[in-house]
Amino acid sequence: MNDNLKKISIFAPAKVNLHLAVFNRRKDGFHDLESLFLALNFGDMLNFTIQEDREILCPLANIDIDMADVPLQENIIYKAVKLFQDKTGFAGLKIEVDKRIPLGGGLGGGSSDAAATLLAINKLAGSPLKREELLEMAVVLGSDVPFFLYETPAARVSGRGEIIEPVDLPQMFLVLVNPGFPSDTGRAFSLLDSHRKDTSRTAADPHILTALEWSKFKNDFLDVFTEKERAVYNEIISELRELGAFYANLSGSGATCFGVFEKEEQAKKAAGVLQDKWDFVTAAHSFLK
Repeated sequence: MNDNLKKISIFAPAKVNLHLAVFNRRKDGFHDLESLFLALNFGDMLNFTIQEDREILCPLANIDIDMADVPLQENIIYKAVKLFQDKTGFAGLKIEVDKRIPLGGGLGGGSSDAAATLLAINKLAGSPLKREELLEMAVVLGSDVPFFLYETPAARVSGRGEIIEPVDLPQMFLVLVNPGFPSDTGRAFSLLDSHRKDTSRTAADPHILTALEWSKFKNDFLDVFTEKERAVYNEIISELRELGAFYANLSGSGATCFGVFEKEEQAKKAAGVLQDKWDFVTAAHSFLK
């Protein structure tokens, strides 16, 4: 344990998938993917305090969405703590979360929280684990967790999510719009599998991603949802484009859509227009470390 460090706060950024292609279902049940992840300056804030009673406490503070029905053992933050505890024996934490990222929003909120938890408690414990060991835990927790553990502003992500290749991208200005309903990742993959017979396509040329060839970007999930869901997503995407976004799409497996704008002023103006119509709207920009 780091005797000089009893408390730590850490920012857990949201992400968007500028591009997301899903390929074949693997023998382990996961799917290979090809994606371009972009971390944002919008996200959650987690506060960790060492407790003498060695009890794991995990109150989720300031959450707009009711999580009373979610058992603590199913919370990904708790799972991250338990994995670290089983590996190192470290315990005794009070965790408070200022939750801002919409749940089930395709913005990696839970995954980012889990990665932030591993990074924070490793530091509190005196850094007993190397990044490689933390990455092993990250893969167990979820496919998006490794990206956040790398703490890179942007990356080409492949495999089931565990292959991270950091890339340099220019700063981007975005508007995030969530329609007010969550999207279940497992259901989205099931819909994708039933929607198409052949998922054995080859991966994209990395040049397409790093050169930001927007016309070739896509999200394979967008076409597989029910007609009602697709109509909502397409309406939001159309509105973002009408308000000046040069690129707009669905992030992850939903339910948040995003638009990319040339200038910050454009993004803020568009967010202001959309705030009266949709459940969650915010302007953000790429997270530059």
